[in-house]
Amino acid sequence: MAFDFKKEYREFYLPKDAPELVTIPRMNYVAVRGEGDPNQPGGAYQQAMGILYGVAFTLKMSPKAGHEIAGFFQYVVPPLEGFWWQEGREGIDPRDKAAFRWISVIRLPDFIGPSDFAWAVETATRKKKQDFSPAEFLTLEEGLCVQMMHHGPFDTEAASLARMDAFIQEQGYENDLGGGRLHHEIYLSDARKVPPERWRTVLRHPVRLA
Repeated sequence: MAFDFKKEYREFYLPKDAPELVTIPRMNYVAVRGEGDPNQPGGAYQQAMGILYGVAFTLKMSPKAGHEIAGFFQYVVPPLEGFWWQEGREGIDPRDKAAFRWISVIRLPDFIGPSDFAWAVETATRKKKQDFSPAEFLTLEEGLCVQMMHHGPFDTEAASLARMDAFIQEQGYENDLGGGRLHHEIYLSDARKVPPERWRTVLRHPVRLA
């Protein structure tokens, strides 16, 4: 059976419906950076999705392409994630989509290193006749965070974020957004198949002691 990150690391991907503290270790990702409204048809965000999944699945299928990766095992490609911010604002305003800046990511298994990643970018570019060079190998260690599961459309996240803020204050912490520590979302629902009222999104904010 293929290794499934969501099931093996439930504390990171399947949090409760109420805020909780969690320490996020160092992880590697395939990442694409951009800015602007993610809902714009054919826009930068939509193009980034094609690049992310193209590289992610090239790595997953690497044995069939004859590329050997030390320590490789079969795995389910992890869910799409995103780090979001807006210049001059602490946190984000989901209504001001044109002001978004983002880093869209998909987690990589630890056995994938920079050289394997470079192979995947080159292979995807050659086979799909598309430029995959915007993809980058990104390593992040988020550290101490507060997270919870949000149910429903993205535009209703404000209520969940308010609950997180209240919890943070009650526990003696404060948000630590900025300086590379960002609002983080993990998308567990396929928006093409699931109605917005049933979407599940992990919301995560970095924190520090107040």
